[in-house]
Amino acid sequence: MTKNRNKSMSRRRFLAAGTTAATVFSIVPGYVVGANKQTPPSEKLNVAGVGIGGMGSGNLRACARENIVALCDVDSKHAGRTFNAYPKAARYTDYRVMLEKQKDIDAVVIATPDHTHAVITMAAIESGKHVFCQKPLTHTAYEARKITEAARKSKVQTQMGNQGHSSEQIRMVREWVQSGSIGDVKEVHAWTDRPDSGPWYANFAARELPKNFPPVPDTLNWDLWLGPVRDQKYSPSYHPFKWRAWLDFGTGALGDMGCHILDPACWALDLMNPTSITAEVKHHKPELAGRAFPIAAKVTYEFPQRGKLCPVKLTWHDGVFDVPRPEMLEDGRKIPASGALIFGEKDTIMHGSHGAGGARIIPEVRMKEFKRPEKTIPRVKGGHEGDWIRACKDGNPASSNFEYGGQLTQMVLLGMVAQRVPGEKLNWNAKKFEFDNKKANEFLHTPYRKGWSL
Repeated sequence: MTKNRNKSMSRRRFLAAGTTAATVFSIVPGYVVGANKQTPPSEKLNVAGVGIGGMGSGNLRACARENIVALCDVDSKHAGRTFNAYPKAARYTDYRVMLEKQKDIDAVVIATPDHTHAVITMAAIESGKHVFCQKPLTHTAYEARKITEAARKSKVQTQMGNQGHSSEQIRMVREWVQSGSIGDVKEVHAWTDRPDSGPWYANFAARELPKNFPPVPDTLNWDLWLGPVRDQKYSPSYHPFKWRAWLDFGTGALGDMGCHILDPACWALDLMNPTSITAEVKHHKPELAGRAFPIAAKVTYEFPQRGKLCPVKLTWHDGVFDVPRPEMLEDGRKIPASGALIFGEKDTIMHGSHGAGGARIIPEVRMKEFKRPEKTIPRVKGGHEGDWIRACKDGNPASSNFEYGGQLTQMVLLGMVAQRVPGEKLNWNAKKFEFDNKKANEFLHTPYRKGWSL
């Protein structure tokens, strides 16, 4: 922290500052002079990390120009390298103790497994901290709704960790679509090679129920790792790397990758509340259906008319449910391992994962002829985490703040619900927050074990 910390009236109060506070002065923005209860750009944030053994390590490196003042992880061995990288930061095992004890924290980076995202995020928001949380924002659709509402009410600055949303390519795709340059879009196909293949195969694919239950390692607090999830024995089939495959902890290929791959189409076409969802799934063994995500899934969303935008059918493919090869794609040209096709009446966009990487009109001859519309969307500088830090300081929302990221997560996780009742057409009522299917509604949220609440 800087030595002018005694001038911290703006420092401590900026946490509650409203989204529009920095726009009060039209000539000189308030944040330039540290006005409007925002942190001046020259003053560093005090950042804490929760879940620092995996992706959280990279998120913290992107925040390294700020003050990393506290680190929290339930597994001291798995997080050891990150703990050692910031020797001056206070160390914790329980995020609740950290938030209660360390009062100088301004912002929190959360990168724990999916099943603990919501409870940690809610605690941070209620403590008045700005929050960066990895995707998917939550483990259930209900949690996504509640976190979105809490962030909106508190007005802290937030960002979901779908890094591609800060990219040039995703803005380009939105401009191509929203300008009408590719014509009306009525169909989208999106896919990933996970869980059936790809480098992260073992993290997503459950082949059998856990059989190995050794003693809990001395370096791991298993009770805190479980968090709100039902009590169960420790197994290396869950921690540290394979939790994504299991219903209790992860969100499967759709929940994990959908927030990256579906992001461009959802943002470009305002796809948030479907009218119906239908799923086809395949499991390696029948007994895995109630415990693990499918080895392959095909999920079809139907979206209604949205203003001037026509109805859209969006189909998600993973595992062995291959996306149909588009007829306009040149012979010999491969489609990305993960990506999407946005079919316009005039032209078709094909892109890869993580924010429309490699987006092109296909075939390439059409790309060369394509007249790109004017750039109308502000570009992000400083990367995804940098955009969030900037938001914490000037009060203008980050690109994938929880207002957007929460709705995207909810939409994606509704598809995860459909996977639990395959073959059924589920009609969704967004106002009532319910399907027309009693069984499906049971999967909108997972009950917390005793002692945990949102």
